[in-house]
Amino acid sequence: MNDRELVESILNGGNTAAFSLLMKRYEGRVYSKALGITRQEEAAREVTQQTFIRVYQRLSDWRGSELGPWLTAIACHLSLNMLEGERRRCSIEGGELAEGRELTEGSGAMEGEDYSAEREERLQRMEEAIGRLSPDDQRLLRLHYYERVGTADIARRLGFSQSNILVRLHRIRERLKKLMQHERND
Repeated sequence: MNDRELVESILNGGNTAAFSLLMKRYEGRVYSKALGITRQEEAAREVTQQTFIRVYQRLSDWRGSELGPWLTAIACHLSLNMLEGERRRCSIEGGELAEGRELTEGSGAMEGEDYSAEREERLQRMEEAIGRLSPDDQRLLRLHYYERVGTADIARRLGFSQSNILVRLHRIRERLKKLMQHERND
């Protein structure tokens, strides 16, 4: 069966075997594209899974003769979104707030990191800079970085859009960088 016949079989008859065949036909290509962009096997597997979920949900929107280019475009888009999300979570001066290395509240140390006087000094400056932020900004940072609440959940809790939360987090990180640089220059 060609791609058009597979899609018609899935859409008209709900043929799950046809969708399984479609996945087997393209999963290597999709995974390879995702791995090329993310450079992380786990992330590439996640993108591959999300790609096929998205394809299944939007299969009726597909127009063309081959699914390959459409699938790889979706995988590319999802991979770039994943990288952008990771970038947003990234660093204030070298990654203190990067995912997986969050500060433990009140401890002044990072999980999985060896102690160094320089690192301790940076953490202290960051905690002082956070203390200078507005209570709302501090709450947003604590929810996102300390409690690991996702931006969509924060948006729901606070009554904002997710994009508003992302912009606010970006601006807060920029303010923290400036505060910490100013402190270092004093």
